[in-house]
Amino acid sequence: MHPARRLWATLEPLHALVYFTPEVREAGKAIGLRGYWDTYFAFRAAPLGPVSAPAVVAMFAGFEPGMVARSLPSAWSRASVETCLATRSTVAADAMRTVGVLADACATAVSLLSPLDLATTGRPLGAANAALPLPDDPVGALWQITTTLREHRGDGHVAALTAAGLSGLDAVQLQLAPKGLDAETMRQVRGWSVDQWASARSSLLERGLLEEGGLTADGTALLAGIEETTDSLAWHGGLSTVPVDEVVEVLAPAVAAVWGSGLVPAFNPVGVPRTS
Repeated sequence: MHPARRLWATLEPLHALVYFTPEVREAGKAIGLRGYWDTYFAFRAAPLGPVSAPAVVAMFAGFEPGMVARSLPSAWSRASVETCLATRSTVAADAMRTVGVLADACATAVSLLSPLDLATTGRPLGAANAALPLPDDPVGALWQITTTLREHRGDGHVAALTAAGLSGLDAVQLQLAPKGLDAETMRQVRGWSVDQWASARSSLLERGLLEEGGLTADGTALLAGIEETTDSLAWHGGLSTVPVDEVVEVLAPAVAAVWGSGLVPAFNPVGVPRTS
């Protein structure tokens, strides 16, 4: 496995915990947001400032535009960017501690991962997160670093999808079979109508990337190439100096604790594979 992907497989479960912890919805409502999706979009987009829905649609990829527009920019009138940033950091660190992630391991990982010299051209989410100060708390600091690195990788992934001629909706559909995801659940989670979903699927069938049983050989090869490009962009975008083996080793108990909690499903919309 490419070292950039090994690093992602270690860090992503730690980052993703914040999306699945039961406390995240209540934390959002406590600061004035209206529910889970208001909280998701506002928390994830907050490093960019009070950003508009079209910008988030473009950067996040995969979400139906109207779904995003129901949360942004109106969320910023209910909770400030600063409040969203502070709350997401607190919720994430608390969730990590609750499942058993230890501060000493986080502090060691932070020292191994800092400072990062990441390429920021064409990487808006990665750059915005990299510009945030790290909390003094090592658990919160590690969560912010995992977030910066996953958004940096994600920016490169969206670029790779675009270069391959795929939309965010296309990518969601092509990932269903490889990731073991339910099509109807993903359609609803990402906000697409039945007609939009069916139209995109028909296009992928016509392009020879999908067949009734799942991916075609061409579809499999296309996805593999996109992942390889994503790995390469992340590695040469600043990760080549990271001691990946050491980071993976020191965080192995933390990753096992996250998976052992059962909060992050083995088959999840984030697409991270269970490693323990």
